[in-house]
Amino acid sequence: MVKNVFFKLYLGEFFIYLLTNGKITTLIIQLMKLSRLFLLTMMAAIIACQEYVPVATYVEPDDPVTPTEEQVAEWNTVSGFNAAWGDADYRYSRSLVPQIAADQNLRLTLWKGEKGSAQAILWSNEAVDGVECKFKPFRGDAGSMPADIAQARFVRYGLSDDVLKSGRPAILSADMLDNLDRFDIKAQTVRPVWVTFDIPEDVESGIYESELIISHNGWGKKRLPIELEIVNHTLPAASEWEFHLDLWQHPTALARAEGLELWSDEHFEALKRTMKLVADAGQKVITATLNKDPWNHQCYDGYANMINWTLKKDGTWSFEYKIFDRWVEMMLDLGINKMINCYSMAPWNCELEYFDEAQDKMITIVAEPGTKIFEEIWEPFLIDFSAHLKEKGWLDITNIAMDERPAEMMDAAVKVLEKCAPEMGFALADNHQTYKKFSMMRDVCVFMCHKVDPADLKERREKGYSTTFYVCCGPAYPNTFTSSQPYESELLGWHGVAWDFDGMLRWAYNSWCENPVMDSRYGAWPAGDTFLVYPEARSSVRFERLIDGIEVSEKVRILKEEGVDLQPLYDALNEEFLSNNINDPAQPWCERMNKVKVIFEEISRK
Repeated sequence: MVKNVFFKLYLGEFFIYLLTNGKITTLIIQLMKLSRLFLLTMMAAIIACQEYVPVATYVEPDDPVTPTEEQVAEWNTVSGFNAAWGDADYRYSRSLVPQIAADQNLRLTLWKGEKGSAQAILWSNEAVDGVECKFKPFRGDAGSMPADIAQARFVRYGLSDDVLKSGRPAILSADMLDNLDRFDIKAQTVRPVWVTFDIPEDVESGIYESELIISHNGWGKKRLPIELEIVNHTLPAASEWEFHLDLWQHPTALARAEGLELWSDEHFEALKRTMKLVADAGQKVITATLNKDPWNHQCYDGYANMINWTLKKDGTWSFEYKIFDRWVEMMLDLGINKMINCYSMAPWNCELEYFDEAQDKMITIVAEPGTKIFEEIWEPFLIDFSAHLKEKGWLDITNIAMDERPAEMMDAAVKVLEKCAPEMGFALADNHQTYKKFSMMRDVCVFMCHKVDPADLKERREKGYSTTFYVCCGPAYPNTFTSSQPYESELLGWHGVAWDFDGMLRWAYNSWCENPVMDSRYGAWPAGDTFLVYPEARSSVRFERLIDGIEVSEKVRILKEEGVDLQPLYDALNEEFLSNNINDPAQPWCERMNKVKVIFEEISRK
């Protein structure tokens, strides 16, 4: 006990000595350094003892294009894990060392309420596990924006074909935006990261700076600087856009691709998730079917019936609308409410299907427009359907829609429709240049390579009708195939502005092939022709850039309504777009588009 007292007195005197001689601070610092070193050593030991759990995902296909010896050897010049801003206008090979300036900065000019796109590129000579992407808050003199206005998604590679080369050889294309929060990068490979900026409507205009921080298992952080210029204009919510977007939906394909019972509650929940993506892009039209698969199985999945037809024993007809109603109501709830386009009175094989009570079986018949059976079977349906739509309050927005049908078929179908349901509208995807003949069409969409008389556009607009253009399996350029360069999707938006269209149409939004995540090719169609998004509500590079082009059209419309002088833009569009062949891939269309964008950005700053 006495020894402990003397020890404590001695220890106290020792610290008093250190303090009076100015040495206590040095001692504390040394102790802190030792503690920090000890903690770091212990952390490293703990991490080293933990077994890394690989990211749970599928294995991508092999690259069908074999790199040259020189290209393979170039990987030996790569040191460590690398990250840099790439070009969102182009796709990058998974197998080749990217040619990017490591110090390249990102600067975007965006409106309040706008979404912007960017692309970061990651590559390494050695395997890198657990790669994660995070953002710092966006700060500027005018205020700040939270880090979560930015989203980073790993871009996945799948098989495609090169539509611009003879024979359409197989290639590997970066397109699907995955929902993984981390990713394992294999040695000697490239991994794009798609970045989306969603600017709040209530932010102050000005310059905002941030960083994209990329790390692997918390180590080796790469910092990519971001500068966003927010100009003093506001893009409203997509539900308020006037751009007439019509991407054809395919509910049946979703049920098969996601392993769900057709028309079950689970199916509709999954449909809601996927259809919200297109609603958020400003979709205006609901795709519905009237009878048997109207496109005669041109895609991997046929379209299941939404309306069940029954010929009763007494010779009268009954029609059951349960699935049709639920589908339309779900889409209306998502904000897709301008039109319901119903396919079709002239399906591709002119077949119709119904249940015959007397025979107790399904019957398939051929009913070509202009024939007696066509009138006999369509007249009772149209009368009943029109009454049902009126009861639901949908009659004024419903169109009987036709897809690339010849004029004689259209003539016969229009006569029956006007006789039985004159309040209902008509819609036409026209590749026969017959739109002039059917001037009563509420919704006319012409093939991109066909021109529309400006006087017709003006007259139809004054009637409240929409006139749009469409791309499908053609033209080869520009388009939204999985082999198309990303800028081509936005280029379509600029094409619509240049030629004064009200919007655009495309088959199809989600008509998926057997396994679109792995291989986007299907039949004779160019790869990716039948879809723009992927199962489980995953977007794509093509779809995001298509939204960029739609936003262009809306911004031009808004400035025009505000009375802003757009003559410099129209002059540039005339010089770069109207005076050149946009379907010629040999011309520098990406450079032309970006030249026009610079002029438009300058106008937006005023």
